[in-house]
Amino acid sequence: MKIDIDQEFKEICKQIIDEHKAEHEWTLIESSDMFQTEHYCGGYDATENAFCFSYYNEKGDEFWFQVTLDQIKRIMESKIPYLESSN
Repeated sequence: MKIDIDQEFKEICKQIIDEHKAEHEWTLIESSDMFQTEHYCGGYDATENAFCFSYYNEKGDEFWFQVTLDQIKRIMESKIPYLESSN
């Protein structure tokens, strides 16, 4: 399933970028629920070397996706218009 990148997720991406951390620094503070908003919950997973998120739509359905730090930078540059759910 495609998940359009909305302002809510862009705010999470901005928080991540504003931390100015490299991947190895994120591995030291990994957390599965570091970022929690109305529709998103997730954080950095050192095993995946990516930020793993759950997305909850208006019906309450849950979808999972992951994005790398590089992809987050590309999202902030408007180079990635949507995310792909793994379920």
